[in-house]
Amino acid sequence: MNDKVTLEELQLPQDLKKLTIAQCTALCKEIRNILISTVSKNGGHLASNLGSVELTMALHRNFNSPEDKIVWDVGHQAYTHKILTGRLDRFSTLRQEDGISGFPKPEESEHDTFISGHSSTSVSVACGIAEAMKLQGRDNYAVAVIGDGAMTGGMFYEAMNNCGRDHKNNLIVILNDNNMSISKSVGSLSKYLTSLRNTEKYVNTKRAVERGLGKIPIVGNSVARGIKNVKDSVKSNILEQSTMFEDMGFIYLGPVNGHSLSELEEVLHVAKSYHQPVFIHVKTVKGKGYAPAEQNPGEYHGISKFDIATGNPEIAPADSYSTVFGKELVRLADKDEKICAITAAMKYGTGLQFFHFKYPNRFFDVGIAEQHAVTFAGGLASMGMIPVFAVYSTFIQRAYDQLVHDVAIGKLHVVLGVDRAGIVGEDGETHQGLLDVPMLTSIPNTVIYSPSCYSEMKMCMKRAIYDEKGLAAVRYPRGSEKVDFSSFHLTTEHLYIREDGSDTLIITYGRLYNEAFNAQKKLRDSGLKCDILKLTRIYPLDDDLGTEISKYKRIVFFEESMGEGSISEKVGEILAELSYCGDYSRVTAEGFVKQASVVSCLEKLGLTSDKMSEYIISRSKENGKA
Repeated sequence: MNDKVTLEELQLPQDLKKLTIAQCTALCKEIRNILISTVSKNGGHLASNLGSVELTMALHRNFNSPEDKIVWDVGHQAYTHKILTGRLDRFSTLRQEDGISGFPKPEESEHDTFISGHSSTSVSVACGIAEAMKLQGRDNYAVAVIGDGAMTGGMFYEAMNNCGRDHKNNLIVILNDNNMSISKSVGSLSKYLTSLRNTEKYVNTKRAVERGLGKIPIVGNSVARGIKNVKDSVKSNILEQSTMFEDMGFIYLGPVNGHSLSELEEVLHVAKSYHQPVFIHVKTVKGKGYAPAEQNPGEYHGISKFDIATGNPEIAPADSYSTVFGKELVRLADKDEKICAITAAMKYGTGLQFFHFKYPNRFFDVGIAEQHAVTFAGGLASMGMIPVFAVYSTFIQRAYDQLVHDVAIGKLHVVLGVDRAGIVGEDGETHQGLLDVPMLTSIPNTVIYSPSCYSEMKMCMKRAIYDEKGLAAVRYPRGSEKVDFSSFHLTTEHLYIREDGSDTLIITYGRLYNEAFNAQKKLRDSGLKCDILKLTRIYPLDDDLGTEISKYKRIVFFEESMGEGSISEKVGEILAELSYCGDYSRVTAEGFVKQASVVSCLEKLGLTSDKMSEYIISRSKENGKA
């Protein structure tokens, strides 16, 4: 091959093994330019991907995907993997409708081993794959790549505790450490010993000595045990960094410079030679190669469109539901010392940075540990505090058992701020917030509010904090409010917006109320009158709701939720019990919703004002009422 190559010239990933380190280093620079250019236009996870370019390159040069399985934890750092596995020509469609996903997705490529989007799952997956390979007589490798943030999730430790001990398989766990210090630095001696034990020559010599001692009659095994005890003693005093992982049954290698291809390739070569669980500690710089991202990696973790030259976001709303929620929580906490705020490693994403700044002693970031967050909130509540856990809808799914067992059964007063409820758009199936309503309504002693605007959200927050006694949730969407209705429409209960002579009723809640409000006007212009029932406290439903709505000949419920277990399903059950003879229909999400803009997703689901009015007109014609 020529000394200078470009990605377009290569058959990927197989041609990577034919290149020199210098050629690969040049390709890493090209990849970073592609990442910055694409994410600046499409949004996405930038800093973590910039930090893992060399690591990904080394993985594909030293393993044979898809026969060897690479499992990316969360998937925030898998963009380079996509580029190097035949998706370069489609990479400009990242996170776009009908484009490639922002996360690993097996239906998209055979190189994407396992779907991901939620944290701390990779080691469990890779261990299962490694065991399956062993049972099938295959000598391939299973590699889990996990970030230091995901290590705050308890599932990681559950997997490590199970997967290392007594397992003789080809499992390799790679920690991409780009933020925290896992262990103490012990100076030049530690670095020397680490570099020594990370070489294949050391590994081969160590094994030869062990085999040789084992062959010496009578005293051989005793001598071997004695050497091991001395080694362990030295290691525990000098190499403290390796103790935890080796106690779990893993061979520990590292730390390694994650931006040096030569160091990475050497340690991967050694790891492959063990044929037992290995843990590799790789140190990287988050945002590597783009100064704004290196200086502010948190801001460039997940970002919208931005200007490359300045690093400034191109679209930055002055406010959002998350921001308003966070600021209102501070205002309430100003007057009440019992209010505490909890986040699972999403302080900025949920708007709780304001609370952290004002009341650091009452702010708790528990890491990526939603299960712990809920039970921790239960503990606070049991002592008379008022814990408010702000969490994305898609992530509260991870704590269902704790909501049931540790909060609801004991009737403890815990408040959930369910952020990103409903469609979130470009992050796709793993992040759409369509399951929190079916999940929460299945839990006794739970109250759910779904406000339609900022002002209503503030009203609901106050009620959830002070008027409710058990588990209370306030759910709200991603982004900013869209309000075409007046303040007379605000409520924390339910409200009818009536038109004289209407026999059709729209029921909805949350941000869809604005769509229904506009649909009502469009229907009026077309000569069809309809009323709207706007729910704000969406669960539990009022006892007299069925009687109130059963007088309508036609009822349509538009809901930004999965249909199974939804509020609209519960309304249908109430109407059935009343032997309702009119036309009741529901428009909801059915199945997982792929990535696209929020507007496009809502339109496809039939949840925009135009689609609502079209649906009601067609329904009227079908029933001979037009």
